[in-house]
Amino acid sequence: MLTYGQQFEPAKRGYHAVYRENQVNYCPGCGRIHWYVGRSLAECGFCATALPLAESFRQSNTARVFHRSGPSDHACAA
Repeated sequence: MLTYGQQFEPAKRGYHAVYRENQVNYCPGCGRIHWYVGRSLAECGFCATALPLAESFRQSNTARVFHRSGPSDHACAA
């Protein structure tokens, strides 16, 4: 835990297991390589160990809403 005045230094936190897309990912729990991949987590198919996706850290976690102004392209049928 950081105390007041300390800086966060991620390189000093040690090993951080994440699931990396397009690589062979061995489960830290059982050593197997079968995964169920979701939006933010990957779960081992054998022992259910869950790892965060490395790619999910690069995406923002806020929803993007696009509003379109002007007339609608779809005509209502009456």
